[in-house]
Amino acid sequence: MNFDTKAVHNNQDYKGQKHSISTPIYPTTAYSFDNVEHASNLYGLVEEGDIYTRISNPTTNILEKTIAELEGGVGALAVSSGQAAISLAVLNIVKAGDEIVATKTLYGGTYNLFAVTLPKYGIKTNFVTPMDFEELENAINEKTKCVYVETIGNPGLNMVDIEKYAQIAHKNKLPLIIDNTVATPYLCRPIEFGADIVVHSTTKYLGGHGSVVGGVIVDSGNFDWKNAGKFDELTTPDKSYQGIIYTEKFGKAAYIAKVRAQMLRDFGPCQSPFNSFLTLQGIQTLHLRMQRHSQNAMKVAKFLENHPLINWVTYPGLESYENYELVKKYLPNGQSSLVSFGVKGEIKNGIKFIESCKLLVHTANLGDVRSIITYPAATTHKQLSEADLIKAGITKDFMRLSVGIEDVNDIIEDIDKALKESQKL
Repeated sequence: MNFDTKAVHNNQDYKGQKHSISTPIYPTTAYSFDNVEHASNLYGLVEEGDIYTRISNPTTNILEKTIAELEGGVGALAVSSGQAAISLAVLNIVKAGDEIVATKTLYGGTYNLFAVTLPKYGIKTNFVTPMDFEELENAINEKTKCVYVETIGNPGLNMVDIEKYAQIAHKNKLPLIIDNTVATPYLCRPIEFGADIVVHSTTKYLGGHGSVVGGVIVDSGNFDWKNAGKFDELTTPDKSYQGIIYTEKFGKAAYIAKVRAQMLRDFGPCQSPFNSFLTLQGIQTLHLRMQRHSQNAMKVAKFLENHPLINWVTYPGLESYENYELVKKYLPNGQSSLVSFGVKGEIKNGIKFIESCKLLVHTANLGDVRSIITYPAATTHKQLSEADLIKAGITKDFMRLSVGIEDVNDIIEDIDKALKESQKL
């Protein structure tokens, strides 16, 4: 089946779910066992099945299989938030004394995790300029365990050359982890370009309606953990499972098996089955929404590009975009909903602009059906220092707009009126 069909049918087993055409919600904490042997086999990872909803749930299982198929991976793990997905994806292969290489232009929450929180646990991150490959090469050393990037940076909208990053990572026997939240698997499938692990905040486009929080990790199954020679926790016995070796037991799915059996078990950020149900509902219209998001965003970006009260505008779909060649390669079918721009004047003009919007919702989310305006320096990136804001490309006039699926003429009219009001101080 093609993408749109897979999205609509959500990996459903209609007969197995009492012929319900909608995914059943299993609001249960635990599951009964056929006998003691059955229970023992489940706990020993000898047999597949559900033990406890902290580790797996039938509703969530369908969500995981659906997203794994849409991204082209061998398996997926749904968790409680995008931040949980990022944390577990990294901690599954990184421990005290290890290092990460990541781009400077990450989402504020991810940057803070890497720059402030992980160092408290002995994990260092070396940040690099997205398209400076020499800097990337120099940042990698014997302690490095992974390279981490975003398909489309949030909120700066920078892109990286995924294939080039994968080549450099693999040359150094490292996996490439990529946050594909803003692009979604409908616009870009990073695994096809060499990414090894993909993460999403399903709160955004996959859920799509501002009603559910969640995250997911997808394993490509392509990275050779055994021959890399530096991932002992995957290639040596796990004491917590009577000496099981993940690469021997699960083969290509070793990474995703370990993150579920060990990391999710111990840290516990499981996805609610109700949230899994809502996310599956959102995925059914993902392809339609991403088309409309991209079409509307392009029209809004072109409008802003010619507006006299705008200092600058960034949108990957514009020919003026810095790395437009990468856009044609990685995002040929649309460039998602995010548009960044600068409002003329001082900070007070930017504040007046946001507070003058009537249709645009002032909040910190993105990927919603509604159009959303955010002032990153005062919200999503407020925890960053002045110097780190500059590194991330967040200026004082910086506005992040997530263009919704409303009538684009209404969106443009609201922006235009708010811009004019912003100068009346």
